[in-house]
Order: sequence, then structure tokens, then C-alpha cells
Amino acid sequence: MADLTTDFLGIKSPNPFWLASAPPTDKEYNVRRAFEAGWGGVVWKTLGAEGPPVVNVNGPRYGVIHGPDRRVLGLNNIELITDRPLDVNLEEITRVKKDYPNHAVIVSIMVPCEEQAWKDILPKVEATGADGIELNFGCPHGMSERGMGAAVGQVPEYIEMVTGWCKKYYSKPVIVKLTPNITDVRLPAAAAKRGGADAVSLINTINSIVSVDLDSMSPEPSINGKGTHGGYCGPAVKPIAMSMVSEIARAPATAGFPISGIGGVTTWRDAAEYIALGCGNVQVCTAAMTYGFKVVQEMITGLSQWMDEKGHKSIQDFMGAAIPNTTDWQYLDLNYVAKAVINQDDCISCGRCFAACEDTSHQAIVMSEDRKFSVLDAECVACNLCVEVCPVENCITMVQQPAGTVDPRTGQTISDGYANWTTHPNNPDSVAAE
Repeated sequence: MADLTTDFLGIKSPNPFWLASAPPTDKEYNVRRAFEAGWGGVVWKTLGAEGPPVVNVNGPRYGVIHGPDRRVLGLNNIELITDRPLDVNLEEITRVKKDYPNHAVIVSIMVPCEEQAWKDILPKVEATGADGIELNFGCPHGMSERGMGAAVGQVPEYIEMVTGWCKKYYSKPVIVKLTPNITDVRLPAAAAKRGGADAVSLINTINSIVSVDLDSMSPEPSINGKGTHGGYCGPAVKPIAMSMVSEIARAPATAGFPISGIGGVTTWRDAAEYIALGCGNVQVCTAAMTYGFKVVQEMITGLSQWMDEKGHKSIQDFMGAAIPNTTDWQYLDLNYVAKAVINQDDCISCGRCFAACEDTSHQAIVMSEDRKFSVLDAECVACNLCVEVCPVENCITMVQQPAGTVDPRTGQTISDGYANWTTHPNNPDSVAAE
């Protein structure tokens, strides 16, 4: 059996599945249930400084993008950090960590961008025995208007400064949670590293408005006729999150920097993909809020079985394995040619491939009088749109053409030796084209 035990910054947990800082980790009751269900760790919902209490709305806090079957594709929330007293949270964290010493307990923190505020709260958090802290530099709503959250995460100099304060007043691992609401995520990641951070976690939620109530004419969720932007998460953000993770893993300034992956993790496969892109663990929120804490059991079983099939004894065996194969567009092999092939035995003659290709692509699929569909190799550019719109899995596949085959579109022999786009004849500015 594969060993799912993880060692992230010296913090051991029975598996790489952690609950992210969010409503599911707001209190002792939830966290205990999570650990009993099988979660390897939690990041406690963000604590704030002592002082005026945080007050959340007493109306709807969530907006959702549903699929046709009511499956949750994306979730928007306008909830703030914990509105429970700091001392109550600290007492609960202390008890939980004492009772679950082999599980990871990380405390998320967000206080004003002032050294004294961090100096005041960090010793109290350290006294709980928690394994580390996560600096919430990503929340895009409510707190950012107060100069915290994403307001800090969007300024690399602030990230470096605050991280330095935390390393000065706190002796355990410091994880910096990054905002996706920025042009180049590599810059804040590098700033966190310069400040002494032990790792980064990403992504936090994406600034968003998911819908508008066309009766009240207010964004949803609507509070007495008014709405606001919130944080977007769930399966829909996974592609964005994985791209940002890969950028940090590939950048020379942050290559090898430990990463905790967050964003749309719903299945074991999602987790495996994040790990393959260099993450030491993954954090989950929306899946738990949609299906309950026991969803982790399917993740554990699925990841373990896949690792056994692949011969991976631990997640270290494939961690970062996809990074060498993640590159910039100009380095892609322009000599690689594939063509679509339709399996007539599986085809249900729905015509979706034909409509998509005829109207929006390259007119490479033809329909016979008896409604049979076939591919014109001479027109097929291997865009694979037909594969993606076909409702029958594996009915249409992309088949690589062997070297020596003449590409009917260009007249060039496959593997003629064009190294990249700068020398390829399809590039009007290339030497070969001239």
C-alpha cells in the first residue's frame, strides 16, 4: 500500500489532504469531526487582532454557479474572518492540537499591517502548540478594504516586511497565502521567500460577482437589496490555481520553494495533479462544504489506489514530476502532428462534433447522407475541439502521425527539423518562410 504520510516543513500529517482556512475550520467542533473523518490537517479559520469585534452579515453569504445537474461549479462568499473571540479560538486550538498530536494544525492570521499587532498575537498563537501559521494575504473582500488581506498580498514589499516580522516573533513554520488577484504571482512569492517564509500556499479566492438578481437588480448574495464582490472558489478556479502554482515552481527565484496547493480540489485526481506540479500537500474547502467531511475518504482511497497502480510508494515519488514538462509556448514541438479519429462503433450520430467543427473550427468533419461522420485529414489541425464536445467518452481520439508523413495542410514532412516557431515555415516572419 502507498504511504500517504506527508512531511511539509517538518509538519507531519497522515495524508496530504488539509482543510483550508474557511467556515469548515471555524471552531473546535468542526475540526474534531474533520479529523475523525480522515483529514490529515486543518488551517484554522483566520484569526484577527483583539479589539473591535469582526461582524459578519446575518443574511446570505454565498453565491453559486451551478452546472445543469445543480452540481456546484463555483462558489462565491462574502464572509469575513472569524467573528468569534480570539481567546476562545486559542483555547480550542490548544485542546485540538493536544488531542490530535499526529495531525497538522496551522493557524491562519490576519491583523493590521503594523509590527506591534503581529508582535502581540504571535506569542499567543505559538502558546497553543499549533504546528505553524499561515498569513492571510489573499482575502479579496471586506478585510482588504481595511488594509489587510489582498491589500497586503498585492504589494510585494508589504509581504516581505510582514513575513519578516513573523519570522522575528514566531519560531515555527510560516506559510504565506497568496492572492490570485494580481498580474504576476511570481513577484509576491519571491517576496515571501525574501522575507524568510518557509512556504507559500495558493490560491486564495478570486475577486468576483457571480450573478445579479434581475428583480431586485442587486448582485447576489443580496443583503437587503445590496450586494458586493466576494471571493470565488471551487472546481472552476482549479485551472487558474494550477497555472499559478506552476509559475512559482518554474521560476528561478522560487524553484523548489515548498507550496501548499489550493483551488478546486474535489477528487484524488485533482490532488495528484497539484502534487505533480510541485505541491507538498493540498488544501480543500468547497468540496467539504458541498459533500461533507467524509468526501476525504474517497480522496484517500483513490489516491492510494492510483499510487499503487503506478508503483509510487510515497507522494515524493511523483511530486513535481510535471514541472519539467511545463514550458512556454515557443518551446512546444511544432513537428508533432496528430489527427482526429472517430470510432464508428461508439458514435451515436448526435452531430455535435460536426456542428462545432463546421461552424467554429476548420471544416474537417463531414457528414454522409446516412448521418455518418468522418474526418478530413487534409483539413484537420488537431485542435481536439471535437473530442471535447463529444458526449461519448473516447469516441473521438487524437492519433499522432508517424514521422515521415506529409502534412497535407503545409506539404511539409513531419519531423523535417524545424526547431521552434522562429524557424517554422508557418511563421510568416521566419527564415524558412522567406
